[in-house]
Amino acid sequence: MRYAYGLTSALLVGGAAISLVTGFPAGAQVAQNEGLQMERAVPRAGAPESFADLTAQLQPAVVNISTRQRVEVQRSANPFAGTPFADLFGQRGGAQPQEPITREAQSLGSGFIVSADGYVVTNNHVISPPSDSNGPRGTVEEITVTMPDGTEYPAKLIGNDAASDLAVLKINRGEPFPFVKFGDSAQARVGDWVIAIGNPFGLGGTVTSGIVSAVYRNAGGGAYDRYLQTDASINRGNSGGPLFDMQGNVIGINNAIFSPSGGNVGIGFAIPADVAAPIVEQLKSGKRIERGYLGVSIQPVSADMANALGLPRNRGEIVQVVRDDSPAAAAGIEPGDVVTKVNNKEITSDQTLSFLVANIAPGTRIPVELYREGTRRTVTLTVGQFPTEEELAEEPAFDPDAETPMPEGQSSGMLEESLGLQVIPLTQQIAGQLGLPGTTQGVVVAAVDPNSDAGTKGLRRGDVILSANYKSVTSPADLERLAKEAKDSGREALFLRFQRRGNPPVYTSIRFARR
Repeated sequence: MRYAYGLTSALLVGGAAISLVTGFPAGAQVAQNEGLQMERAVPRAGAPESFADLTAQLQPAVVNISTRQRVEVQRSANPFAGTPFADLFGQRGGAQPQEPITREAQSLGSGFIVSADGYVVTNNHVISPPSDSNGPRGTVEEITVTMPDGTEYPAKLIGNDAASDLAVLKINRGEPFPFVKFGDSAQARVGDWVIAIGNPFGLGGTVTSGIVSAVYRNAGGGAYDRYLQTDASINRGNSGGPLFDMQGNVIGINNAIFSPSGGNVGIGFAIPADVAAPIVEQLKSGKRIERGYLGVSIQPVSADMANALGLPRNRGEIVQVVRDDSPAAAAGIEPGDVVTKVNNKEITSDQTLSFLVANIAPGTRIPVELYREGTRRTVTLTVGQFPTEEELAEEPAFDPDAETPMPEGQSSGMLEESLGLQVIPLTQQIAGQLGLPGTTQGVVVAAVDPNSDAGTKGLRRGDVILSANYKSVTSPADLERLAKEAKDSGREALFLRFQRRGNPPVYTSIRFARR
């Protein structure tokens, strides 16, 4: 089970109700949720008298999934290194490097059968080995699907997609499997009854009920972090299990919970069926998942940013980084641009840039509306193909070093009182210490008041401020002048572009202190 500890913006959707094709003769099988006697199972108005009939009809198609993995574990350092007892650990003096050891691990999760010939849907993280920043640390050696009656089947991984956290497995036997169908999650309304069936903490066949708490809840920053929220109890092991509506259709795939404590607190997230169904079909057919790509890093425009930029209202997303040789770079999009519309669709917290672009076919030419330095512009670009995990892994990664000692700041009364910052000129020597080209222009943050908005938003000693309100900053006097101009014009915040050692430049807004 994945955990979300905060809610931010997120994205994606597409498709409609779908009935998955099986490999058996037409008419030979009927889905468990086909022709359900709803008058008896669930009344059309009000709370159901019982979920028992609905559960009895659906539960045979919900399975438990377990994996056997080989995981690399780093050996602990020799606690007796440098002592006469070091030989007891096979390393005299502890000078030799420690080789990792391999151990067996297991994972437990849930899934559901979507066709009579044994295709099973689950979360990718249920069947994937743990990994770290240096790549995978283990391999999955065996996947087992267990039916509600305890029968076990070895499963083959047909396809998986890390971005959407979906995977499709295949199990086989001589007779048809019970299965369920996807429903139309776009019809889900806040307050609708739902039930979740899964394998929490290894307790297979567990049924919980609740309501839809929110539709298309943003709970991340990726193109697929757009969920149905429910208060039906979801815990470790529920990952990959179905969320059913009262017509017995799968409207979501249980995926994550919000939990400060690690236990269920009534906030669970499910991948909407309208998102999952088209991806499942592509994974079944062995196709690469195609999703649109611009090649930018973005951040929602906060109220402070909107105020600092003078935007009419809080909308759009600001471009922080533009990747080289990307569709955005080819179209002339620059860091600091605020994108407000893509393909004539407005960017909002529920309909983010990543969500919109991910659902546009690569190769499509689209208009992009943006603000640059207060002026509205429209550019046209050709949407690219989102890189594979392997291609992304090959991109160079930044490795920030420790803080570089800095000289003391030259206090400016206005900057210190209004922004909580002390800054100094950026010399070639300091630029070299910070790993920046000697031609870089800006000022260096020498001190930050931890109680200021700058301190709250993470600015720290050694950051280089490059511009303020889109105007270049070459000296502390420049920054002071631009801050004073913004404050005198009634702005409540200053829009800054800064760079931290080992990282690309990014934008932020700093509120002026109220004295």
